Amino acid sequence: MKLHTLVGEKGSTKTRKRVGRGSGSGMGKTSGRGHKGGKARAGYSPSPVSSGIPFYRRLPKRGFNNKRFAQEKAYVNLRDLVRCGEVKVIDRTVLVQKGLIAAGALQVKVLGNGDLTQAYKVVADYFSASAKAKILAAGGEVVELAVKEKAKE
Repeated sequence: MKLHTLVGEKGSTKTRKRVGRGSGSGMGKTSGRGHKGGKARAGYSPSPVSSGIPFYRRLPKRGFNNKRFAQEKAYVNLRDLVRCGEVKVIDRTVLVQKGLIAAGALQVKVLGNGDLTQAYKVVADYFSASAKAKILAAGGEVVELAVKEKAKE
């Protein structure tokens, strides 16, 4: 047995389609590509993003979206307040200067992850119950701005 005598399995090879070889072949003239347009050109590949309908409209809408009325909050943990150093009063301006919250944050909520070693007076819109307890246990003071706003209404 030699390599040139080997024969493949029946159906393992398929004869290629010879396009553009006359009208009698059935694949002449436009070679099965139709008339004009991008699909008739060489190198065309359809984009999954720009295929007529915008991608976001092809995806199903799910869930509830309250972005219009939602009040975005910036969250700060107690372990991050330690980065404020020797400052005695921590408020929005100090948090922005230290890079703990974004300057455009509408409201600030302090969460209780971590521990405090110093006594701070912390001024924020909201506090979690554990954060309040830990700040007071360290000898600090809590000023909750949202409570004042609710009292006005």
